[in-house]
Amino acid sequence: MEEEKKFTDSHNDHHETCGHAASQTACTAVRQAAADGAIDPVCGMTVVPGPGVASASYQGVDHYFCSIGCQERFEADPFFYLSGAHKRRKVEAAGDALFTCPMHPEVVREGPDACPICGMALEPMSGISDEPNHELIDFTRRLWVSAGAAVPLLILTMGPMVGLPVRELFGERVSVLLEFLLATPVVLWAGLPFFQRGWSSVRTGNLNMWTLIMLGVGAAYIYSVVATFLPGIFPQVLQSDGNVAVYYEASVVIVALIFVGQVLELKARERTGDAIRALLDLAPKTAVRINVDGTEYPAPLENILEGDRLRVRPGEAIAVDGVVLEGRSSVDESLITGEPVPVEKVAGDGVTGGTLNRNGGLVMEARKVGSDTLLAQIVDMVAGAQRSRAPIQGLADKVASYFVPAVVLVAVVAFFAWLMFGPLPPLSYAIVAAVSVLIIACPCALGLATPVSIMTATGRGAQAGVLIKDAEALERMAHVDTLIVDKTGTLTQGRPVLSDVVVLGGQDEAGLLALVAGLERASEHPLAEAIVEGAKARGIELPEVTDFLAHTGKGVTGTVDGRNVVLGNAALMADSSVALGEVGAAADALRHSGKTVMYVAVDGALSGLIAVTDPVKDSAKDAISALHASGVKIVMATGDNGLTAQAVARTLDIDDVRSGLLPQDKKALVDEFRRAGAKVAMAGDGVNDAPALAAADVG
Repeated sequence: MEEEKKFTDSHNDHHETCGHAASQTACTAVRQAAADGAIDPVCGMTVVPGPGVASASYQGVDHYFCSIGCQERFEADPFFYLSGAHKRRKVEAAGDALFTCPMHPEVVREGPDACPICGMALEPMSGISDEPNHELIDFTRRLWVSAGAAVPLLILTMGPMVGLPVRELFGERVSVLLEFLLATPVVLWAGLPFFQRGWSSVRTGNLNMWTLIMLGVGAAYIYSVVATFLPGIFPQVLQSDGNVAVYYEASVVIVALIFVGQVLELKARERTGDAIRALLDLAPKTAVRINVDGTEYPAPLENILEGDRLRVRPGEAIAVDGVVLEGRSSVDESLITGEPVPVEKVAGDGVTGGTLNRNGGLVMEARKVGSDTLLAQIVDMVAGAQRSRAPIQGLADKVASYFVPAVVLVAVVAFFAWLMFGPLPPLSYAIVAAVSVLIIACPCALGLATPVSIMTATGRGAQAGVLIKDAEALERMAHVDTLIVDKTGTLTQGRPVLSDVVVLGGQDEAGLLALVAGLERASEHPLAEAIVEGAKARGIELPEVTDFLAHTGKGVTGTVDGRNVVLGNAALMADSSVALGEVGAAADALRHSGKTVMYVAVDGALSGLIAVTDPVKDSAKDAISALHASGVKIVMATGDNGLTAQAVARTLDIDDVRSGLLPQDKKALVDEFRRAGAKVAMAGDGVNDAPALAAADVG
């Protein structure tokens, strides 16, 4: 899209575009008007037809393109470009090209770059990128080189301590030279990014762990090189058979350990984009556009514009936000509400991109496309919430901002103290003292402690069925005092089941259920599926239904075993002239227990009630009790109605209930508790919970 915008901006002045309803002849005339050749209908460039030039034929007319890319875009949606509709497309490439630092969110750049504060590679603000993570690839390669050098270095230097005669085998002088050869590529090539970040921290005055790593590794290596090739400048007391002790293994192991931590961190950050990818995958890649001439074909989603008429077939995902023009259907909006029961849609009703059309065909008008859709806004909320949390290394950097100057000051004091008051030769002793301070102060433990804690905790957590993203989540979890939990699919099973059959007027329960289930077998509604499955589980044979009719938003009617059966809400009963009498109290009692109630009428007389519920999970009660025992406040946040939510809350003894919430409302609820000083954990099972999961202290 960005490439297309550049071409369009550069060449708009060279040609005219056809109107949205222009004929093919008019478009051909525009191309022929170009004196130097044909006009690329995608980008507007002038192209001279000839051998090797990309071309495509549409409705018997040849079109020529500046590149294969333009040809492929044209072939995917010819009408879009020939009609000039692409000139109205909103360009959003600029926002997608913004990058930020994971440790310093205030840093924003256009395109990939390094953070001017800490030197880390910037990441896309959208949270995901189609490009591979080049920093992860590069650091993994450098890790293997560092580890490959660290292992023989450790054997060479530490082997004699466990009885391995390696240094005797090679001799002391050769062993020192081997250490030099192994360490040099690690320090000068593999560790180069650490030195760049360290120098950046010094240059910008933001002293951090990279400053210490640069000083420690650099001091150890430079000291060792001098000791290897100029051992004579050191005092005799530091020499042994003409050799001076070196610290190559320290510099290499520090680099290798830091790389282990960096690679683990990069992989963890890369996995945070999985939730966003899952959200984006909910939207289809194409949408069936209905053109002004009545023709239909699947067009790429990025080519759908506001005002386009789209056809949505049964079982397809709705592509963009819009309004229904024709048809009726049940739409699964669990993406938005988290609730399993589809919502009936008719002409004039709004629909949301990413939701699933269940059993009817719809014609809709696109109202919001691209970044304006609700799904895109949810993606932005997730990405923004992920960026808003500072990494755990921020604390280490804050400490380092005081620790680094103190270490450098101590090294300087040690240098001048040995220079002024040390034994002869004072300069050699002063250098050794200063370098020793820098080596000892290098935070090599940071490179070891982080990966070890992550691996240990995630390993133990996986054994218990808990997947932990990083060490920061563990640290935050220890302080959580409020748990916001979704209802459907988290506390409940997420699938409606038949719960009650209430018979009236001396009806037989099995006979009434057979009539109702026989009627519902012709429906694809989830409530119908629950009734049919419930009847089958009770061993009831289902009779055939005729004259089946679905009344959108009300219920269903039909003839079963020669009897007229009506199943639905009070509105459908009123339409069918069925008096409800005093059964309302029984229906209200079922509703207050969290159940969905339907009235049943047979041959014009009210015959019973059918109730369907989403049962609470067997483990939910014990889990809530254990959390209460730990001092955690439980808040239910659900898109379901208040009666159902209150019923589940009473069953599980939940402290607070918030019902009828959309995804952005759940995130706002998390923000509300956090502003009040609570440490919030969010538990949810659906993509609709993603913004709240990302915004919470722990998700």
